[in-house]
Amino acid sequence: MDNTTDGTWDSLPVKLHDSILQTLEELKFTHMTPVQSACIPLFMRNKDVAAEAVTGSGKTLAFVIPIIELLLKREEKLKKMQVGALVITPTRELALQISEVMEQFIQKFPQFKQILLIGGSNPIEDVEKFKEQGANIVIATPGRLEDMFRRKADGLDLASSVRSLDVLVLDEADRLLDMGFEASLNTILGYLPKQRRTGLFSATQTQELEKLVRAGLRNPVRITVKEKGVAASVIQKTPSRLSNYYTICKSEDKFNNLVAFLRQHKHEKHLVFFSTCACVEYYGRALETLIKKVTVHCIHGKMKNKRNKIFADFRTLKSGILVCTDVMARGIDIPDVNWVLQYDPPSSASAFVHRCGRTARIGNQGNALVFLLPMEESYVNFLSINQKCPLQLMPPIGDVVDMLPKVQAMSLADRAMFDRSMRAFVSYVQAYAKHECSLIFRVKDLDFAALARGFALLRLPKMPELRGKTFPDFTETTVDTDTIRYKDKNREKQRQKMLAELKDKDKTPFPKKNFTKNQAWSKQKSKKERRRKNAAKRKHDEDSDIEDEDMTELLNDTRLLKKLKKGQISEEDFEKQITSGLKSKQKTEDQSYDSSEGEDV
Repeated sequence: MDNTTDGTWDSLPVKLHDSILQTLEELKFTHMTPVQSACIPLFMRNKDVAAEAVTGSGKTLAFVIPIIELLLKREEKLKKMQVGALVITPTRELALQISEVMEQFIQKFPQFKQILLIGGSNPIEDVEKFKEQGANIVIATPGRLEDMFRRKADGLDLASSVRSLDVLVLDEADRLLDMGFEASLNTILGYLPKQRRTGLFSATQTQELEKLVRAGLRNPVRITVKEKGVAASVIQKTPSRLSNYYTICKSEDKFNNLVAFLRQHKHEKHLVFFSTCACVEYYGRALETLIKKVTVHCIHGKMKNKRNKIFADFRTLKSGILVCTDVMARGIDIPDVNWVLQYDPPSSASAFVHRCGRTARIGNQGNALVFLLPMEESYVNFLSINQKCPLQLMPPIGDVVDMLPKVQAMSLADRAMFDRSMRAFVSYVQAYAKHECSLIFRVKDLDFAALARGFALLRLPKMPELRGKTFPDFTETTVDTDTIRYKDKNREKQRQKMLAELKDKDKTPFPKKNFTKNQAWSKQKSKKERRRKNAAKRKHDEDSDIEDEDMTELLNDTRLLKKLKKGQISEEDFEKQITSGLKSKQKTEDQSYDSSEGEDV
């Protein structure tokens, strides 16, 4: 795939429709990529396909073209509400992208209508749109599609519509399973007819994917597209035109290096990956302020309605910065990305490869850079062995200026920024603790003081990892952080109201509760053991032979003994009362014995 071409479209063993060839010419796709030349003929000859190809190899056209060809060859023409093709993909950005490609091809086939079913919009609107215009091609994310199957009460019978299905495509199939969509996929597959063509497209092969291949495909043709010029024993998983770099910097220097790099490459297009949504929110705002005359967008998984618009806007930009999480790591095709910057290494090694694959797509040149802490340098060797992804050390970034005081000033000026800084720090530590490569990324190796300085924190947050520790290397701000106000006046008004309510509550005396702190597991275990013993003792007491009268007598004797000790009765009185009690008991026992004589035992 060095030259990314595998012959012209005319060289295919099957003839494509003239209108499809015309569209390919208009889009300047003069030659096929290997995955396209391998998949299209098989799909068109009614074979099931399981294709594994390096990211950025042109998989979308490898199923879009056969879908249209197969629908054109149907004996019975599709009616308005009949679905002939279904494409399922893990993220809404990827679904949007496939929909755009499909739209360009079906413009010349007005008999086909497509619909996009993704999160971030009102499902009722999707139902009404489907009912009004119908759909022969559905492109969807699993969650929204599963929801649509349950909308019969709203007047949409999707289960009936998919009975006419000819083609099912699962794009980024391994990621669909990674993201926990297995249950949704099983539900969806239950509605689909068994007689259909199925295509699975992925960048990596996993055991879970193998199960799906066996369950959903009938004798599939397996296609693995490798890079040309790479030895079979060393299958490089990133595109050959990608230059992959790493740089080593301390916690407190990391953000300054990132800012310096982005300032030096202002006129280029960048994706900057962080490990958590909170880090994207915090550092994204900081970059917006610090890098002038550059468009900075942020995208993460917790954004609901804005994601689609932000993604569409960034794709059209000639230069700019997209600060994001791994929601943008797979299958997304953003034109002309010059650099993929990984500020935080991803939680899994395979995600590293997918992030890098956002650049150097379809034969273009591209660059990737990962920022590592000194203690993380062995990750470079790990990637080379585990992912066949060699990295080269980048020369030190020049003109690095300390930007952290400016970020601290932003937190002092607006409580919203201060809140973001605290959330980002906590989320980063939590993500670090869950890293798949736990031999290299160990929380106990983190220098929390240096890390807090690198996050430009005003003070350290309260969290279990920091409990009981002191950090003389970290200097907290002298400003009382409770006095920092929100720039948003309504938000500040709400905060002041809450503070006033809390103050009033503090004035009301409450009985003090004894809160037990979280204990070590070993101590909790001994506590459980103690409870178990007490319960056993109680059970033993309940099952014992002590009669109620004996218990009453024992209590009386104890009370008399206490009175004697306190001097409330004399020893003589004590002896008398004890003796009279014993006589009374003996008499009762004798009467009981007399009354039982003569009975059969």
